[in-house]
Amino acid sequence: MGLQHMQIGEVASQTGLSLRTIRYYEEMDLVVPSARSAGGFRLYTDSDVARLQLIKRMKPLEFSLEETRDLLEVMDALDADDLTDEDRAELVGRLEMFHGAAKARVEAVRSQLAIAEGFATDLKSELGRHRRSIKSRP
Repeated sequence: MGLQHMQIGEVASQTGLSLRTIRYYEEMDLVVPSARSAGGFRLYTDSDVARLQLIKRMKPLEFSLEETRDLLEVMDALDADDLTDEDRAELVGRLEMFHGAAKARVEAVRSQLAIAEGFATDLKSELGRHRRSIKSRP
């Protein structure tokens, strides 16, 4: 049974990425369509979509395109069957570094969220105070 292929529009719908963004990621060699139709249309597999989802999840954590490319290369290399134990250990070490970086960035986002929530709470209080002053006027 062959792989299911999707055209770029369906991939955009599934990932929430724009056609332009998907094409840009292709230009940056982050995701290359698995095939092309007879008419030259890009065709993607579930694996390609998963790769796009991974890239999308890295973006809010402000990983650069170079960092993203590096992580994808590590993950691709780890899937190879012919790795020596030494090579696998080196790649796992690099993957651990990405994991640490992701955790640190998540904590930074949590900190920013806490600040933003505090600000929104302060504004709500201020809004309530001013609404009460409008109602209490003769």
